[in-house]
Amino acid sequence: MSKDYYEILGVSRDASEEEIKKAYRKLAHKYHPDKESGDEEKFKEINAAYQVLSDKEKRRQYDQFGENFEQAGGAGGFGGFSGFGDFGQSGGGSWDFNFSSGGGGFEDIFADIFGQSGFGRSAQARESKGSDIAVDVTISFMEMALGTKKKIELYKKTECPACHGTGAKDGELETCPRCHGRGTIVKNIRTIFGTVQQSITCDRCLGKGKVPKVKCSECGGDGYVRRYETIEIDIPAGVEDGQTIKIPGKGEYPRGGGQPGDLYVTIHVQEDSRFEREGNNIISFATIKFSQAALGDVIAVETVHGPTKIKIPAGTQPGDILRIKGKGIQRDGYFGKGDHLVKIKVEVPTKLDSKQKKLIQELRENGL
Repeated sequence: MSKDYYEILGVSRDASEEEIKKAYRKLAHKYHPDKESGDEEKFKEINAAYQVLSDKEKRRQYDQFGENFEQAGGAGGFGGFSGFGDFGQSGGGSWDFNFSSGGGGFEDIFADIFGQSGFGRSAQARESKGSDIAVDVTISFMEMALGTKKKIELYKKTECPACHGTGAKDGELETCPRCHGRGTIVKNIRTIFGTVQQSITCDRCLGKGKVPKVKCSECGGDGYVRRYETIEIDIPAGVEDGQTIKIPGKGEYPRGGGQPGDLYVTIHVQEDSRFEREGNNIISFATIKFSQAALGDVIAVETVHGPTKIKIPAGTQPGDILRIKGKGIQRDGYFGKGDHLVKIKVEVPTKLDSKQKKLIQELRENGL
């Protein structure tokens, strides 16, 4: 039974790129093998779905041909060739195609379908790449404002230390007996036009053309072992809540060697009762007395960079905002330097003694 990649990720067929990415991160985090709720097979399935749906061209082909779009396997994959309806039919039900060299000819049609430039031509083998890993990291508001480093421990596929990823004992490889060193094998596909030859990656050597002469006893020929690895993540000042940081090469190591996948770290910022954020600026609130607002004063203010003092001008009104230059989030570059904004609240006393009431009464009588 074919797999529905949209159903695997739990998104609709018209889902946006961002919706697909968000669904993948959530599921990859849930089912990653290093989690208690992990499921390696489910994790592989999720990654396979994401690899297709996150790529515009692959997604287009998948929507047209289904799970086996890369092979466009058989006439059934073409929906009865209804996609050729734009070509004219001549009398008697025969097909009238233009096979001129000016483009749009027979080879171009099948190049689009089979992902190759012509019939029987060898597809160039790509270097294997391991699966990506998605994790979540929570930091404090202060860590967000100042930047921080976090260490995370992952249980993942890493390069086998015994064979250095080759999968071979003593690193000795031999020519793949299935593809004879080409890295590809030819598959015959029957169509209404006859048999078409398509080059696909060899499933024995994974396109490398070489296989272990004797499998490595440490990894069993896979080229990787599972183990814990501690990774230090540099989180810059001003990172946004929900922002994802990509760390190249820190994902899973691929079978048979190649390029490791990438690590995607989604950052979650905790709230702080003292501060709020507005772009690169930090906001806090200061409550002052009526006399301070009227006559002015100097008060202490807490910032993410430590305590500092600020002058309250005489006649300060409730809701006024006082700015402390350079005490906000400090990103690289001039426009990344934020300030600390202090929003003023004026305290109105609720209980007055007779002397205080008399003084305020005198103020009112004097127009204040």
